[in-house]
Amino acid sequence: MTKLFVCCVLAGSLPAQTIVLRTSTLIDGKGHVLKNKQITIAGGRIQSVSDGQGKAAYDLTGFTVLPGFIDTHVHMGWHFNKEDRLDQGGPGSKESAQEAALYASKNMYATLMGGFTTVQSLGSPVDVLLRDTGVVGPRLLTSVGSVNETTGTPEDIRAAVRKFKSEGADVIKLFATKSIRDGGAQSMSDAQIQAACGEAKALGLRGVVHAHASDGAAAAIRAGCTAIEHGTFIDDKTFDLMAARGVFFDPNFLVLHNYLDNKPKFLGIGNYTEEGFASMEKALPLVAQEIRKATAHKVKIVLGTDAVAGAHGRNAEEFVYRVKDGGQDPMAAINSATSVAAESLGLGSKIGWIAAGMEADLVAVEGNPLEDITALRRVVFVMRGGKVYKSPAR
Repeated sequence: MTKLFVCCVLAGSLPAQTIVLRTSTLIDGKGHVLKNKQITIAGGRIQSVSDGQGKAAYDLTGFTVLPGFIDTHVHMGWHFNKEDRLDQGGPGSKESAQEAALYASKNMYATLMGGFTTVQSLGSPVDVLLRDTGVVGPRLLTSVGSVNETTGTPEDIRAAVRKFKSEGADVIKLFATKSIRDGGAQSMSDAQIQAACGEAKALGLRGVVHAHASDGAAAAIRAGCTAIEHGTFIDDKTFDLMAARGVFFDPNFLVLHNYLDNKPKFLGIGNYTEEGFASMEKALPLVAQEIRKATAHKVKIVLGTDAVAGAHGRNAEEFVYRVKDGGQDPMAAINSATSVAAESLGLGSKIGWIAAGMEADLVAVEGNPLEDITALRRVVFVMRGGKVYKSPAR
């Protein structure tokens, strides 16, 4: 990493001091709406949420204040290159490591400005750099890489999981099924899935699973993995198993819309074929169906966007699709991106809701998202860890 890169992307500010925020409407992340509260913050944490309208550093009356949003599935290194085509960074990229890092840092900044103060990046080569060097952006957890059917034998897979752990992985990502563009059928064997999930659990790591079909998802749930991503073809029996084991479910609308909206920038790369795009378009109503089924089965739904190139900074669109197309209750959608998402990351005692002792991750939006979910697009205030990155101009 060059000195220039460090200068460009590191946050250079003094430690947070005591800050008081005045609010008129506050959604706490646990399903409650509070009125006319004052939030006192010191040392990066919330000290109190109390009545009173005393002197405040930031007057957020007229806005809706919420916990900082959490996206449990992004790919922070993916971007469009100078040719306006997909580039994932790492092996096969035409760009230098410094160029890839600068693109990723821009994605981090855009995501934070969109109100997302924590993300889980499921496998970009630049993730550890972004997490460990103080880049301006959300708090970042990473899988470093991923395992799939080509990783090798069960013992090879266990070794790969240990390697990711040694490289700083916070979570293990595995591909139990094929991509939606390739039909979504189970691709890893049950033994391979058991090796990946079992080794992750033995190392104290969570296991997050790309799984479109029920067979791959069910095998991963039984093997001890903690979250299922996508789930486009999951049946009722598998949702029952998911609910019984307390496994989290992360369906995704934004990624499909983003691919379709940016088709020329992806088409012809890997499995981004005409057939693949047709499969993604057909999947959109299935995602809406799966959200309704998961809700009926009382599965714990988290908000993840699978944000790739073109989606960073637009993560809040997932709320809109889930409520308008998926029929999710607005408060449930908010909880899925706050307290429920925090629980899925093992961070429920630190982030995801507004209460004394929690990290001071806060956003304010223009409008009432319980009445108009598109209000979550209109972020006017962002605080992460007690530090303000965006505030209204009044």
